[in-house]
Amino acid sequence: MNQYVDFRKLKVGEALPTRVNPPLTKLQLVRYAGAAGDFNPIHTDDAAAKTSGLGGVIAQGPLIMGFAGKAVCQWVPKRRLKKFKVRFMGMSFPGDIITVSARVAENLDTRDGLKIRCDITARDQNEEVKLTGLFEVLQA
Repeated sequence: MNQYVDFRKLKVGEALPTRVNPPLTKLQLVRYAGAAGDFNPIHTDDAAAKTSGLGGVIAQGPLIMGFAGKAVCQWVPKRRLKKFKVRFMGMSFPGDIITVSARVAENLDTRDGLKIRCDITARDQNEEVKLTGLFEVLQA
């Protein structure tokens, strides 16, 4: 059973609990490629990735977005989530440990309830930003 965040108690600037993912694996990238139908070899074949100027395979951006989405769904019930969008900022590689964090950016009373906007960020173990974005919650 999930213990969601009580957004009514949070003030602007307050952080939500961070979510740390296990290290990315090549197998995870291959599985994601199959599930998403994204067979670009830069995600699954080191030689092809190196030919493309990369040091090796890189994770699919939407996989990292999925980590962020999983964190959001651990903080808030899906029925209260009204918006979720991200911008990809950097590449992720096997072995990277992706940590997702969020901070309350705005609380706004509306006729439908309390609307809370949070800024979200995913970083690796070196604090390099992999994505930024936001999500909005409607707390009745």
